[in-house]
Amino acid sequence: LFFAPPPPPPPEKILGLKVCDPAMGSGAFLVEACRQLGTVLVESWHHHGTPPDQATEEDELVLARREVARRCLYGVDRNPIAVDLVKLSLWLATLAKKLSFTFLDHALRHGDSLVGLTNQQIASFHWKPHAPTFQPGFEATRAQEQLARAKELRRRIREAGEGTSDLELRDMLEEAESATVTVRQTGDLVMVAFFEGAKPKQREEARARLAQAVLDGRGDDYASDLEARRDGDPPLVPFHWEIEFPEVFEHENPGFDAIVGNPPFAGVVTVVEANIRHYTTWLRHLHVGSAGKCDVVAHFFRRSFSLLRQQGCLGLIATNTIAQGHTRRSGLQWICHNGGQIFRAVRRRTWPGMASVVVSEVHVFRGTFSETRQIDGLRVDKITAFLFHRGTSDDPHVLNTNRDRAFVGSVVIGMGFTFDDENAARGATPLSEMHDLVSQDGANADLIHPYIGGREFNNSPQQSHRRYVIDFRNYPLRRDIDLPPWREATEDQRVSLRHSPVVPSDYPYPVATDWPDLIAIVQDKVKPVRERSKKISKTGHGGRALRFWWQHYHRANELYANIDQDRSSKVLATSEVGQYAAFAFLPTNMIYSNKLIVFPTFVGYGDFGVMQSRCHEVWALFFGSTLKDDLSYVPSYCFDTFPFPRTVGEVIQSAGKKYYQFRADLMVRNDEGLTKTYNRFHDPNETDPEIARLRELHAAMDRAVLDAYGWTDLPTECKFLLDYEIDEEEWGRKKKPYRYRWPDEVRDEVLARLLELNGERAAQERRSQRERGGRQ
Repeated sequence: LFFAPPPPPPPEKILGLKVCDPAMGSGAFLVEACRQLGTVLVESWHHHGTPPDQATEEDELVLARREVARRCLYGVDRNPIAVDLVKLSLWLATLAKKLSFTFLDHALRHGDSLVGLTNQQIASFHWKPHAPTFQPGFEATRAQEQLARAKELRRRIREAGEGTSDLELRDMLEEAESATVTVRQTGDLVMVAFFEGAKPKQREEARARLAQAVLDGRGDDYASDLEARRDGDPPLVPFHWEIEFPEVFEHENPGFDAIVGNPPFAGVVTVVEANIRHYTTWLRHLHVGSAGKCDVVAHFFRRSFSLLRQQGCLGLIATNTIAQGHTRRSGLQWICHNGGQIFRAVRRRTWPGMASVVVSEVHVFRGTFSETRQIDGLRVDKITAFLFHRGTSDDPHVLNTNRDRAFVGSVVIGMGFTFDDENAARGATPLSEMHDLVSQDGANADLIHPYIGGREFNNSPQQSHRRYVIDFRNYPLRRDIDLPPWREATEDQRVSLRHSPVVPSDYPYPVATDWPDLIAIVQDKVKPVRERSKKISKTGHGGRALRFWWQHYHRANELYANIDQDRSSKVLATSEVGQYAAFAFLPTNMIYSNKLIVFPTFVGYGDFGVMQSRCHEVWALFFGSTLKDDLSYVPSYCFDTFPFPRTVGEVIQSAGKKYYQFRADLMVRNDEGLTKTYNRFHDPNETDPEIARLRELHAAMDRAVLDAYGWTDLPTECKFLLDYEIDEEEWGRKKKPYRYRWPDEVRDEVLARLLELNGERAAQERRSQRERGGRQ
């Protein structure tokens, strides 16, 4: 059967749309929106009636784009140069030769989309969303009158005919700006008060002072100060949406019909460095429930969602962190729990011109969405905040059975602790000197240990170390004859002394100065570096690092205590960052750097089989990926939440052992470490029979793990698939992001089942805790 496409909406409906880009940059999204809406408007003119008279004199598509640009498009950017560039782009796209370059001044504005207040907040002279009116009649009545006048003038600007002179348009815009100058200035002063103080009390004092000035009629006294702040570096450029675009928000269903764009890609460190003080504090206040560590893109999603009308939608490009960790919790998760529904998502696409950055495209509807949803072009019934087709939008739960089983290695901080020929110029001591120290005094060997980090773990065929490190553990520095005797101290005093730099002369345990050769090295090479370091704070843990300069910054004591208690000769480990989730056993006589994640109780091949399986790999990649799409293995996300099979039987044990031993022998034969081996493993052009055998053994291990879960219906067949879409021609000869992996539908099904299993296990643990509590 043939179904005719629906007719285009009437012209007045199209020209009544309000489309905004809250971080418009170069204006590419607004220009494209102008082109597409212009095409639809021409179709509508032909379907519903005769185009305007002007169309007889010029191309009707050009005229349609000009009408769309004037009446439908809005944009904001904190960079005033960007605002001018967008005006120019739209001026060129609409071929508005007869119009001034400024014909879009009313709709393309300079300001910070994330900093600003509602009319209610301005009337209350407070940043709190539901603060009471500051004083009866305070600015509220006048504000409504001013906004009504501005709204009417802006309507006349948008609907002005082609014959309206530039002078008339300028006059109307200046009058509209003048009508709202007082209420805008009042809002700016509220924002000044917020950013004035580091603590709530300081902000409140500033707010009261500025509010009194406004009440006394002295608000204009701050005009020059506000202007200076707008031009500052970094600037404070508040943008009060309801004031700037009153026609968008002054009606029954307020807000934009659509929001589009590509918000800035910036993590929390960049946000702090690029903005005025307390900017992140404001963002956390603006978006309740947001985390301080989330990327700024989450705040643009939240802000955009709040600016939509009911039944409006947004489509934004974000880094792929939008569905991960703090950023997901602060953005998409909140939206999904507060009336938003994701209806389309492309989870992974390389950003043109920046091939190292992987982006996601996310479309959200405000209200109940009843149409088809799509993930990566496939129809699905739902889309969660994970950009996933099943499960909930909530975080997976930390499982009690996984607690205290994964540890980050030691944070040393101080090259002077190490013996390392490669870094002698940076403060390390040559290995030859270490050998001399041990030969001169065998006791020095007690505190010198092999030291391994992520680089050696990934690159050495046998995960061999090349460095050694001095480890004074938690020993005090020295004994002192002037302190009260240890034998006379109470137990509480002894506990305190153990954590003190200086102890009594009869202290019966080791101190650092018992190894004079080693403490001399550390005092000479570590202490001055820590004292000069700008990265080590003088308070908190940093203060302790300065006071206890002979000890590692963070020794991971629980890790080594677990190793000592278990008395095994090996532990399982993985690199914190890398392309692959590769696991291997390491000896227990080492100090492991913080670039390694260590599992001290995982000592069998069955444990290895589960961790190295694709079940765990897809979980770790999903919850641990970073901006460049490498794996960042964070135990709290990748391990603590992972629901292991109830039993790890002989089948997994056997499959894991075969895989591990074959891989170990293969790496030695080829003189290649984990990274190079897995590069070949995932290379579609690699035909070496031994790599093919490794792939077969991996599939057998996956089969054993899936069967342990009871998921015998899932296939283990893998294909060489791109992790995300790329432009093959533009990519050139660079290594393409292929992975020998499960097809997307299998991977997603495994993830969905693991997420559901995580929820079931967490519920079981809660029930067990309640039952134990009841019995007690």
